[in-house]
Amino acid sequence: MTDSVPSDQAASDLAGPTDPAGWLTLPDVAERLDLSISKVHQMIRDRELLAVRRDGVRKIPTDLVANQIVLKHLPGVLTLLGDAGYDDEAALRWLYEPDDTLSGGTPAVTLGGDHAREVKRRAQALGF
Repeated sequence: MTDSVPSDQAASDLAGPTDPAGWLTLPDVAERLDLSISKVHQMIRDRELLAVRRDGVRKIPTDLVANQIVLKHLPGVLTLLGDAGYDDEAALRWLYEPDDTLSGGTPAVTLGGDHAREVKRRAQALGF
């Protein structure tokens, strides 16, 4: 099981994640989802999407917006991680931390497959 990484730990103290293969800017996400940019901002505030700053620009991992929709279980996992004390950077690290026990190799990739409930179960266990 992946170790818990609370948000009060300094980002510099944490090992970097295996970053996502690609990034989308917020306008790109709005276009891909056929939504207004303000709706994308609302989704981020509501923890339905995860956005982090890269090169001074807020970006969303491409993997999390597959086939013109947000991954079905992502909002639930983000809520569970937030409840466990994870900020957005820590949640990103957890989602992209390699894990050979998951079918997709990382929680983020596994969320898009048949074993998404296992990712939710593991995220829920972090709160205990």
